[in-house]
Order: sequence, then structure tokens, then C-alpha cells
Amino acid sequence: MEEVSLEELILKLLESVKKPLTFEEIVRRLNADQKSRKALKKSLRKLKKAGKLNFDRGRYSLGEEEVVSGRVIPYPAGFGFLELGEGKKDIYIPPFEMARLFGGDLIRAKVVKYKGKKEIRVIKVLKRAKKELLCKVHKEKRSCLGIPIDENQHQIIKLEGCDGIKEGTLVVVELKRFPTKEHPALGRIKEVLGHPEEKNLTIEVLTRKHNLPTSYPEEVLKEVERLQFKPEKEVRKDLREQLCFTIDPERAKDFDDAVAIEKSPEGYRLWVHIADVSYFVKEGSATDREAFRRGFTFYLPDRALHMLPEKLSAELCSLKPGEDRVAFTCEMLFDERGRLLQYDLYESLIRSKARLTYGEALRLIVGDPALEGKYAYLVEPLRHMENLYRILSRARWERGSIDFDLPEAELVVDEYGEPVAVIPYERHVAHRIIEQFMVCANETVAMHLEKAGYPCLYRVHEKPDPTKVENLLEILAGLGYRVKRASLNPKFFQSIIEDFEGRPEENLVRFLTLRSMKRAHYSPHNLGHFGLASEHYTHFTSPIRRYADIIVHRLLKRALRGEEVDYGKTLSYLEMAGLHLSQQERLAEKVEREAIDRLKARFMKAHLGEEFEGIITGVLSFGLFVEVREYLVEGLVNITALKEDQYIYDEPAHRLVGVNTGKVFRLGDRVRVKVVGVDEERARVELVLL
Repeated sequence: MEEVSLEELILKLLESVKKPLTFEEIVRRLNADQKSRKALKKSLRKLKKAGKLNFDRGRYSLGEEEVVSGRVIPYPAGFGFLELGEGKKDIYIPPFEMARLFGGDLIRAKVVKYKGKKEIRVIKVLKRAKKELLCKVHKEKRSCLGIPIDENQHQIIKLEGCDGIKEGTLVVVELKRFPTKEHPALGRIKEVLGHPEEKNLTIEVLTRKHNLPTSYPEEVLKEVERLQFKPEKEVRKDLREQLCFTIDPERAKDFDDAVAIEKSPEGYRLWVHIADVSYFVKEGSATDREAFRRGFTFYLPDRALHMLPEKLSAELCSLKPGEDRVAFTCEMLFDERGRLLQYDLYESLIRSKARLTYGEALRLIVGDPALEGKYAYLVEPLRHMENLYRILSRARWERGSIDFDLPEAELVVDEYGEPVAVIPYERHVAHRIIEQFMVCANETVAMHLEKAGYPCLYRVHEKPDPTKVENLLEILAGLGYRVKRASLNPKFFQSIIEDFEGRPEENLVRFLTLRSMKRAHYSPHNLGHFGLASEHYTHFTSPIRRYADIIVHRLLKRALRGEEVDYGKTLSYLEMAGLHLSQQERLAEKVEREAIDRLKARFMKAHLGEEFEGIITGVLSFGLFVEVREYLVEGLVNITALKEDQYIYDEPAHRLVGVNTGKVFRLGDRVRVKVVGVDEERARVELVLL
């Protein structure tokens, strides 16, 4: 028999019997002799690899030609997954198929079964995700290679034009040929960024690695340049005489929100004014499309990559003191117990009377004669705001709202982007006042749109996964905490955090509890906000830096003006927008965290050999993660560095136990460590216990 005809015979046989057959059954039905068995096995392997046959539980059956399209997600080990979206399960991509793919590529592929599990075979690459890559130069005797430093580490790119460039230099590579099964990718060096040991390239690397937008399209800049401030006074409530003001970080240039307050016999009347960005950024405009694409302002240690051009973010939209500005106003009346008695939402025209920093607001609240002389007219409103904040905070606590309040550190960089200090970032009462008022406004807007029957892009936070909660409770048991299993409501988690207040493990427990939660995200379906113990919540208060808020503003404007909306069409748009903005939010968080971790590692290079107090924040089979308390920098104590004994990993109790000494290292233990090494590229700090 010829090999080709044998394969055809196998397929015809399985098609005719319409049931799976074992190898011996196929041999018998095809009357294959002893010599043909080897050729038969080879043909079966070939058909199976091509996806024409499935092999499961020792039996062969015809393969089903399921064809799918999706986005490639690579893993450093060389395999990947095909993301299908729409809630469908990702499908495994084996290394031999990943050899010609990059992360983010859109492909069409058929699904096959191999060893009982689904995986894909590429039919066609529909769209390449990247034409340029950031690579580290690696030189071999006869070739020069580029090793991607993003998620495409499984690829090796043959480089042209490497003369004079030394090993380890970071370069931008333009792809001239994409990889095939026979040949690696080919690229030319388009730009030399420099060598990491000679120049701080941290932020440059991150912006290139994640393809972050660092400039605006020309049509956006031209469009913004033509914008003028001409408010429609006839549809806006004129509040320009009202005593309202902004409270923001010291270095802030864009002021989204202003607040005002009055004490009345019924309680406290609070006004939250939010910049009306939708007045300038018209739906479907070039500026709107670019803002949606970005989704957020990306905050990096040495710069901010703004969602909106500066003329909008820092000028026309920003609620600058002494200047008329268009706004959305949420006016709320609270009683002495923090209950919302009534509210009103409307378009307004305001004029902020002052721009305070959080530090200045705190000094005016607690009493600072020098500053009180400058801002005498703000002392009483600020103290009313503090009183209202405490009332609202108490009411929210009684509902079960969880305040994780994790310690933060601010990374200070010099004019060259070099990290020069890591200082604690203190959240005090002035921060909490504004946070509380913004939460109230967000809740009120979400409630109003829901009651009015209009769609809304909600900020939802679902109940935690019970499995993750069980894991959390196991860890807490290792810290000596015993808890009665109760219903998974916010109060339950609030009580855990309260039980650890004032103890050395307090911040660790806050972090572990937060980690057990699901991620908040955007959705047109109101699933409530678990962490805030809120029935309806949205993002309305930061339209200069978050696109979701602009969407909510447009919906609110239509509701206030009584305009009809196509509910089905709007819902479909909100589904798409919610998914995109949730993805962009994760990207922003990832980039910001990676930038800080890399710069913290660079900062710790200057502290090699120094000793610090720390707390064990993670216990794994290969060692201990310890957070250096002074700088909130996490490092690894490798298990091989624990030389005084042999340690075994007690996984259920999350601890390492010495075989001979019985010495125990567990989560939450306070330790003293020395910094012995730093891997800046991987943002890793190596520690040893003292």
C-alpha cells in the first residue's frame, strides 16, 4: 500500500463505521499484515497531527473541523493560549505553533484533540500585532540576535546592522520577515536606545514595550486648538457666586472636581461639581476616538501620559480658581445620621474660589494660624466637611464598606528620571473627605440613571470566589486567627480587618484580604459594588483622566434633557466599551506597578550591603518574600540562603520549617535582612536573613 492511499483508506473506514476504533481494530478491518503495521502507525500519527483524527482513550475517530479566530497570548516557557473572548475558554497553543506567532496576533485556526485535550493548529495569521519590537542585543560568533524583552521572549530575531553595538544594548527592531516553521524572524535595527548600565531606560522601555501613546495624532491637536469656551448659559444653573473650591495633590494640574457645603437645620447640603468634559469632547470626534483608545491617563513616576491633550486637561476642562467653567453638579442633602434626604443633578456654570492641596486642607482643619490668615473664608466650610465626612464614614462602615487602606510609598525621581527617594504617602482626613464625597456623588448618579430608566456604565465589584476566601482563611489560621464561617457579605471581611488592627500583621492581612477579592470592572449590568457595600455605583467624578466618566456624563445629559436613547443599541455599545476600558485599566495598573517595581529595584542598588527591618509577605517552596518596611520594597530570600538548616515547605500553613532545629518562618513574621543583589531588568531584589 502507498502511504497516501493508506491515509485515505483510514479516513474512509472511520467514516463508514461511524464509531471510534482501536489500532488493532483498524489493522483487522484493513487486513494489514505485519509489515504494514509500521506504515499504518505512521499514517495515524500524521492524520492525528493534522487534526483529521482524534485519539482518546485508546481509540481513533474522525476529527471535527472546528475553526476559530482569536488573539494570541504567549507564555515565557514557549507555549501560548488563543483568547476567543465573549466568555469562551482559551485554547492551548503548542510551542511548535508559537514558533511563528507573536503576542497579540489575530489568527484563524482549527481545533484538534491531542492526548484528550484541545489545542490549535494555525490556518492563517489574520493580523500581526506588531511591526516593531524592543529587543536586547545578543551576539554569537557568526550572528547577531535580538531577544524581545516583552511577552515575546519565546522568539529570537536575526538582526541586520549590528556593527559597533555591544552585548545587552536595547534596540528598537523593525521586522522585515515574520517567523516561519523553517526560518526565524528577520529584523533591522531601527533605533538604538542605549545600554541599561549606562543610562536609565526604565520608562522608555515600558512605553515602548506596552506600545503606550506618547503623542497625539495631528488631527486631534488641530481639533483641540480650535476649541473655545462658550457656555450655553440658558441650560445651566449659574453658581459662579457660590463658595466652592478644589482639593488636590500638590503637583496636580488638572482639577476634575470642586466641592461646596452649607449647614442647614435638616443637616448638610453638599455640592460636588465635576468638570463637563463632554461639552468639549464631542462624540465621534478625533479627540473622542483618541481618548477612548487610551481609556485612562497613565501615571508614571516621572511623567503622566494624559488621556486628553494639555489644552483640555490642564486648561479648558480644569476647574481652575477664578475662572468660569462648565460642570455637572450633584447636589445632595444629608441628615445628621448620613442619610440622603434629597438630591438634584444638573448642568452648571461655576467659578472655583481657591485651589488647595491636601496638606493645606489638613492644616486649615486642625488649625494653622498662618494659613488661616490667607484662607479665613475656607475654615468653616472645611470643618463642616470634616463633620459630614465622619457622619458618612460611620454610616458606610455600618453598611459594611471595606476600607483596605494599604500603605503607599511615593517614588521621587530627579530631572534625569533617576530614583532618589522612596517616601511614605500619607492618606489623611483631607484625602478621605474628598474620597467620601466622590463616592456619594457616584452612587447618586448611578441611582438616578437606574431610576430614570436610562442605561448606565456601572462600576461593578462582584462577590468574592468562595474558594479564594477559603484560601484566605487558611492563611489567617496560620497567623492564629480563628473565624466562624459566615455569609460572604462585606461585614464579614470588615470584621477580619478590624481584628488585626494595631497588630504587626495588619497591613499584610489587608493586602491578603484585598487579594481574595474579584477585580472591579465596567459593565452596563448593575451587579452592585461589594467592596463599598453599594447597590448602585458608577464612575462620574474623574472625566479628565477616565473615559468611562465621559460616557456616564453623556448618558446623564440625555437623561436630564429628556432625550430618548435606543436602549438596545446603547447597551451593545456599553458592553463593548466596558470590556475595552476594563482592559485598559488593567494595562494602566500593570504599567504603573512595573515602572515603580523597576525603579525601586534600581533605587535599592544604592543600598547593597545595608540592613533593614522587614516582614514576611510570602512563603513558597523556593523561599521567603520579605517587604523592607522603610521603603515598601519586596525582595526574595532564596531557600538556598537559609544555610543553618534544611527547610521544608509546609504549604497548608504557609510556612518553612527547619528539619533539625524546628525553626519556623511564617507569614507576618518580622525579620532583619540584608540587601545582597539587585536584578533591575526583572525588578528583583535579593535578600539574606540576618
